[in-house]
Amino acid sequence: MSELFDFYKGKKVFLTGHTGFKGSWLSRILILAGAEVTGYSLEPPTDPSLFAKLGLEKEMHSVTGDVRDLEHLMREMQAAQPEIVFHLAAQPIVRESYQAPVYTYETNVMGTVNILESIRQTPSVRSFVNVTTDKVYLNREWEYGYRENERLDGYDPYSNSKSCSELVTASYRRSFFSDGTRDLTISTCRAGNVIGGGDYAPDRIIPDCIRAAEKKEAIIVRNPYSTRPYQHVLEPLFLYLTAAMRQELDPSLAGCYNVGPDDCDCVTTGEIADLFCKYWGEEIHWENRYVGGPHEANFLKLDCSKAKKTFGWSPKTHIDQAVAMTVEWAKEDRAGSDMRGVTDRQILAFFE
Repeated sequence: MSELFDFYKGKKVFLTGHTGFKGSWLSRILILAGAEVTGYSLEPPTDPSLFAKLGLEKEMHSVTGDVRDLEHLMREMQAAQPEIVFHLAAQPIVRESYQAPVYTYETNVMGTVNILESIRQTPSVRSFVNVTTDKVYLNREWEYGYRENERLDGYDPYSNSKSCSELVTASYRRSFFSDGTRDLTISTCRAGNVIGGGDYAPDRIIPDCIRAAEKKEAIIVRNPYSTRPYQHVLEPLFLYLTAAMRQELDPSLAGCYNVGPDDCDCVTTGEIADLFCKYWGEEIHWENRYVGGPHEANFLKLDCSKAKKTFGWSPKTHIDQAVAMTVEWAKEDRAGSDMRGVTDRQILAFFE
């Protein structure tokens, strides 16, 4: 913990998507580390929201803005003069991307163009991490994990737009930041499915489980046989922070990195639902009820050997612990606990 926290203490950090689920957790980590954080995002995407529950607006400079608005984004970044930038803002839901493909591409592709252009015009930035997804790869439904050199070709508008975000980042890196005139390093991180306290989004398995459990209803699982690289939200955030730090200290480490669980923790949606029922108790159960809908991948795993070798990183939590931590957070939330205290306790325990 001390190495990361020491590095970020006093650092000026610019974060897009800070009002979302992952963005709120990352904001809180940076605040605990003593960073000077500027967030740029739309209003929280859910009500309730983790951003509001943690009172983050009072702890950082929070800017309401759209990454599609280049002029506003650039103005705010130049005002903040950050040293490190994390780009998390996105339209992140696969099923929603079928309903709003234009908005998805505008946000996920042009949003990436705009953040990179803003960085190009802001010389203070020394390290940039673009957060994409495990779904950027051409999914062949094979049994082994995808590596960073596999073909990028996401199927649905969300996945494909994130593939495009990767290509945009690579183009900007080659076109504008590879001639040695700018002291800037760039990486992309391709994360698996995340779970954790404070996620209130629709069409995600754990939030759906919590909503059903609180209503004392059966959990509806629409595809219990799909395999995903589920991990606790703190796992990828730890790697994003590590990548941004290590590439600034050693530019040769900049690149593309998968971040996901080990093979033993790549489980089906039905197994996730089983774990949730185990830790929630109260005789909650789930039902297999396919409700139709557009194409989604059935089998997806990541090979994270590169991140492990480069950074000496490995996942700290197994999937059962990740579900237990999520259930603990949700039950504390339902009991009216101090959720900032609960969140800080999980962060500090993880980073130790």
